[in-house]
Amino acid sequence: MVLDYPTRRRLLASGAAVSAAALAGCIGGGGSGDGDRFHFTQEQSREEQFDPVVSNDAYSFQVIQLVFDGLYEFDEGLELQPKLAAGEPTVERDGTRYIFELVEGATFHNGDEVTAGDVAHSFTAPVEEETENASEYDMIESTEVIDDYQLQVDLGEEPYGPFELATMGVTVVPESVRTEDRDAFNTDPVGSGPFEFADLQENEYVDVERNDDYWDDLEPNLEQVRFVAHEDPAGRVSDIRAGDTDVIAGIPNDDWDVLENEDGVTLHSAESPTFMYMAFNCNEGPTTSPEVRQAIAHSFSMQDFIESNAGNVSSPMYSPIPPVVNEVWEFPEEEYQEMLPEYDPDQAQSLLDEHAPDDFTPTIITPEGIRAQLAERIATRLDEIGYGADVQVLDFATLVDTYTSGNADDYQMYLLGWTGGPDPDYYLYPLFHESQAGTNQGHYYGGSDGFHEAIAEGRNSAGQEERYDIYEPVIREVVEQLPVLPAFTQDNTMASRDYVEDLQAHPEVTRNPTLVAEYTNVSME
Repeated sequence: MVLDYPTRRRLLASGAAVSAAALAGCIGGGGSGDGDRFHFTQEQSREEQFDPVVSNDAYSFQVIQLVFDGLYEFDEGLELQPKLAAGEPTVERDGTRYIFELVEGATFHNGDEVTAGDVAHSFTAPVEEETENASEYDMIESTEVIDDYQLQVDLGEEPYGPFELATMGVTVVPESVRTEDRDAFNTDPVGSGPFEFADLQENEYVDVERNDDYWDDLEPNLEQVRFVAHEDPAGRVSDIRAGDTDVIAGIPNDDWDVLENEDGVTLHSAESPTFMYMAFNCNEGPTTSPEVRQAIAHSFSMQDFIESNAGNVSSPMYSPIPPVVNEVWEFPEEEYQEMLPEYDPDQAQSLLDEHAPDDFTPTIITPEGIRAQLAERIATRLDEIGYGADVQVLDFATLVDTYTSGNADDYQMYLLGWTGGPDPDYYLYPLFHESQAGTNQGHYYGGSDGFHEAIAEGRNSAGQEERYDIYEPVIREVVEQLPVLPAFTQDNTMASRDYVEDLQAHPEVTRNPTLVAEYTNVSME
C-alpha cells in the first residue's frame, strides 16, 4: 500500500482533511480568459491516474467522481444511496450473497450501455490486477452475471461487515474500453458520469466538460471545470478576498475569522471522517508502559491546543471513531471523553518519576503543519515538568519509512492522520489489528486477550447491532490503554464568493467538489 498521497481511505499526508483548493474564475465567467470554465486548484499534485481501478489518491478521485458513477454513492449525510443500482440489493446466504439490479438505460460517454458485466469487472479487477485498491474488494469470492441488469456477488464463507457501507460504492468502469488499452484509459478515461474527460496536461491541469447526454435526469449547471495543482494557501485566501476566484476549499485555521468577516464571502463546513492521533511505541522502550502513556496525556491539554491552533476547522475526538461516524453508530463518546486523562502536570510528573527513566526525553516524529505544532506543544509541556521531548519534523516519505519500524531508537511517539468512511472497520482494522503491523501502524499494540480476534470478528460479522457489541469493548480498550491518543477530526471547509450558488462542503474528501447531485447543482450567477 503506497502512502505518499492522502486517499479515499488512508493516511493523511497533509494537515487538511480535504485538499485545499480553489474554484477559480471570474465573476460570471469570462474574466479569466476561459469563458465559463470553473477552475478548481488543488493543494498538491495528483498521481495523474484516472482509472478508478488503479487510482488511490484523493486528488485524482476528485476528478474521477465527476467523470464516473458509482453503483452506490455517498449522499450529503455520508450514507450510500443507489446510483447505477436500481435499489437496495437482495441479501441471501446469511449475508454472504448480494444480488444487484441495475437501472436500465444508463450509458457511458461512448454510448455503450452500463451492464452487469461492467459492474462485475469493477468489483474484481482491483484484486485480479493486484492494484493498490485490492484490499477493498478481496473479500469477494466470485461474481456471476445473471443478465445485463442483474449481478450476483458472493463473499467467502463469512460475511464482510463493511461491505454494505463501503464496498458496494464501487466506481463502475466500462470493461471493454478499459481492457482494450489500460494505459490509455488511465489518462483518457470513459465513464458514465455527469462530466466527460476533456484534456490532460500532465502536472499542469485536467479539464472536464458537461456531458450533455447524461443518462440521469440531473443536468449540471456548469459547462467546464479545470483542475490545477497549487500549493499556496495564502495565495488562495488572497484570491477569494479579491474576488479573483470563485471558491476555495481547505481554509487555514488562522484565516477563518478573516474570511468570515469578508464582504461577499460565504463559509461552508462539514465534519469529515478523519482521525488525527498520536501513537505511542508499544513495541519497545519506556512508552510500552501504559503509565508512561497516561503521563504524557496528562502533561498537556489537547482541548487548549485545538482551541488555539485549530478551533475553526476541527473538532476534538475522544476515540478512534470520528464524530461523524459515531453519529451513525452511537458509541458512548461522552464516556470515552471522561476516560481520557485530563491536563494534570503534577500527575504527569508523578507517573513519569515512577515509571520512566530519569533521562526520559522521547523522540516524536511528525509531518509538518498542525501535527508538528502539536508535537512542539507536548515537548514544551514535558519540559515544564523536567523531561522534554525531541521533535523531528520529517517529510512524509521519510516518516512512513520510519514509523513502521517499531524501533525505540527511531521514535517513542508519532503523529499521523487517517481518513475513512462510515464504518468502524475503516479505523479499527488498519490501525489496530495485528495483521496491519508494519504497514499501516508502527505502534505494535499487543492488546488484551481477544483484542485482535474481536476486530477480525467485527469485520466478518453482519448486522450493525452485532458489530456494535463486538467493537465497543475494543474502542474502550484503546481509550483506556492509549496505544494511540485521539486528537481531533478535521472539517472539510470552503469559502465561496456570493455569486456561487448551491455549493456545500461534503464530509467525504473525494466528493469535493460535488457540483451536481440530487441535493445540489452548483452554478455561478
